[in-house]
Amino acid sequence: MRNKRFWNIKIHIMILLALCLILSLLLWQGNKVVFWMALPVVLVFGLLTILRLRKLRRQIGELLTVQAQRLKSGDREALEQFPIPAIALSGRREILWYNGLFRDEVLGQHDLAGDSFDCITTTKLDDFCRPEGVQLTYTGKIYRVSGMHTKDGETGIYTLYFTDITQLARDASLYHMTRPAVMLVMMDNYSDIVQQARESEKSRIIGAIDSTLEDFIGRMTTSFIKRYDGDKFLMVVEERHLEKIIEGRFSILDEIRKIETNSGVSVTLSIGVGRGEETLAQSELSASQALDMALGRGGDQAAVKTRTQYEFYGGVSKGVEKRTKVKSRIVANALSELIETADHVLVMGHKFGDLDCIGASVGMATAIRSIGKQAEVVVDRDKNLAKILIEMVTKDGNNNLFVDPEEARFSITPETLLIICDTHTPNLVESLEVYERCKTVVVIDHHRKMVNHIDNAVIFYHEPYASSASEMVTELIQYMGDNCRISSVVAQALLSGIMLDTRNFVLKTGVRTFEAAAYLRRIGADTIVVRKLFASTLDSYQRKTRIVNAAQIYKSCAVAESDFSSDDMRIVAPQAADELLGIDGVDGSFVLYEAGGCINISARSMGAINVQLIMEKLGGGGHHTMAGAQIRNVEMEKAKQMLFESIDDYFEAKN
Repeated sequence: MRNKRFWNIKIHIMILLALCLILSLLLWQGNKVVFWMALPVVLVFGLLTILRLRKLRRQIGELLTVQAQRLKSGDREALEQFPIPAIALSGRREILWYNGLFRDEVLGQHDLAGDSFDCITTTKLDDFCRPEGVQLTYTGKIYRVSGMHTKDGETGIYTLYFTDITQLARDASLYHMTRPAVMLVMMDNYSDIVQQARESEKSRIIGAIDSTLEDFIGRMTTSFIKRYDGDKFLMVVEERHLEKIIEGRFSILDEIRKIETNSGVSVTLSIGVGRGEETLAQSELSASQALDMALGRGGDQAAVKTRTQYEFYGGVSKGVEKRTKVKSRIVANALSELIETADHVLVMGHKFGDLDCIGASVGMATAIRSIGKQAEVVVDRDKNLAKILIEMVTKDGNNNLFVDPEEARFSITPETLLIICDTHTPNLVESLEVYERCKTVVVIDHHRKMVNHIDNAVIFYHEPYASSASEMVTELIQYMGDNCRISSVVAQALLSGIMLDTRNFVLKTGVRTFEAAAYLRRIGADTIVVRKLFASTLDSYQRKTRIVNAAQIYKSCAVAESDFSSDDMRIVAPQAADELLGIDGVDGSFVLYEAGGCINISARSMGAINVQLIMEKLGGGGHHTMAGAQIRNVEMEKAKQMLFESIDDYFEAKN
């Protein structure tokens, strides 16, 4: 009887009585004699049924009273007088008892005695016994439900306490949705566009930018925008509006890009957003850091910074080249001062250094030596991709230029200066121990900025629009003083780095790239010698063609996997990825291979696809046309499937 649900029985019986009464009324239309005979029977039967239901309810109440005896009398009295709603349940989720407040405030005078607690919630009873309890919504109200479990019988008794937090939850939601977030907006190429435009054209462009931004912010009634510099704006928006902006993936980026200019160059924005901070000052600081991150990743995108992470939106355009070299001169002067005060300089690149990494490091180290300071290049001679270049530089009279990481760490002093080239993340440097031991660090890199970047650098020279680290070092050398000189062999090392990252001056090549190459050519760089550094053996060429032959096309991307392993896969795979870009209809290429106990991916594009965004979803990075990733603890097929999903996400976000 305990498992019967009284109210369900009552409803069913009432329905049957109603049907009987309706049938009796229908008899009135057919045979009135039969109707008068049936009507008393229905009325008597209905009266007896109602009396029986009342008796049945009393019996159920008596039964529940007996069940409630399982609660100690002192407990029942305490719970009855308890100032908040309380309910007692069996381990089988049967409602044994509840106090008057629970009946009046939670149930609203309804009677659920003997019913299952599932009619209120299906949450596990043990979850309510945790210190934080459970937030529960019932009949339009929000409760914080906590409880305790008393051992009694097979399953024991659960006593739950319902605290009404409806108003508190609404106030908390309103507080969260009205929290101010700071947005810092910067025009990426504002100065270049305005400088080239006539006065009338300049006014039109500025007016179009202002009106587009004002229309965008005008859709949010509780937000405002202020220009605090020629190309910079400050916006303050509430969290509820920011969520809509994020859902629209910062559509203002596309709206600004549609502004027409006579030069044919699109206007682009970089946006930094600080949200979730305790104060406006902290939000402004987070927004500034996010803006730096957006600019460091090439601009034309939005970076949202919370207390724990970054989120990025946009980034479909290439970085905008800055034609002025003022920054290079300022950095060169500051770097010269650091070199002058250091007793020893170490130059280090990334793991498995390539021609750009080694070329930039060699160029910087030899330039420092030419002005009278001791400098070495930290490199693992066995684990790098530029062994031919290292041998060529060594034969040029630089026998002691290269030093192993193990040897370098013993020469570090508090006055040692470390210059990191071609990377800006601690986990990618040649030696993490050397980096951690050096107190003064300088970073020179051109890759799009990563979240976990080196944050203790005295000079962080980062230009995502530059073709290569070798180009950046070449510019710095020209401003480091008249005594700074490099040999023709070192010039060839720098030129090889530029040629590698531009794929022989095809991609990411700006005016300053050719100026740097021209400077290197003037001081003796031989392009034929440089070209020989890219030569490969017949076996390597055959392995490359084997990978290309196994490629498949997926959404304008060529994807190939290596079913073999070799010592030169870190060279062969990028070459195969470059080769795949020559196929008609291929905008991006990805080569997967196994090395170092993980699945490596080498990604390339001609600019139509941002391979960095695709690789970032897999834990990697790089820049717009050249990126990579390493995926650990997965099989090749799983890694390939993850790559396909990342490509799908990229095209979905792009559309």
